[in-house]
Amino acid sequence: MEILILVGVVVLLAVIVGIYLWATYNSLVTLNVRVDEAWSDITVQLKRRADLLPNLIEAVKGYAAHEKQVFESVTRARAETLSAQGPADAAVAEGHMQQALKSIFAVAEAYPQLQASQNFLQLQGELVDTEDKVQAARRFYNGGVRELNVKIKQFPHTLFARRLGFHERDFFEVSDAAAIAEPPRVQF
Repeated sequence: MEILILVGVVVLLAVIVGIYLWATYNSLVTLNVRVDEAWSDITVQLKRRADLLPNLIEAVKGYAAHEKQVFESVTRARAETLSAQGPADAAVAEGHMQQALKSIFAVAEAYPQLQASQNFLQLQGELVDTEDKVQAARRFYNGGVRELNVKIKQFPHTLFARRLGFHERDFFEVSDAAAIAEPPRVQF
């Protein structure tokens, strides 16, 4: 009888541990997928912004064709954004993009006719909207990364999360905070 009780307790503990591991694994998978989804949203918004840039460059080029260096820096920043692999690369590219956008809007300020152009104003509006979407996607991504990283680091999850293939993720933080301290100035 005592052996039967002991076997029952061991089986009950094994079932409880199994249910706990199953629930924990599923919650880690859910958080991991949420972070992947959030990163995908960031890449969509960065691509959208990158797709707006050639039109913006052409609009400005019509008025300020001699500003070749500005256009080249925007083109380089666009290429860097599109080729970024992961949050660390994207953060560096984001800093360069912000600097390039500041440069192009500084050039645009010197040309009142350009600022009055409907095409330029529409592109500016779309760019501002896209910047807002990038920031929202970035906050969502970083929130998901925070939840996943906390769960992986918490005891007892830390004992087995890495063995199950879950690893901490990088936050999407701009490496040069000074580059984004002041957003691109857009005047209408």
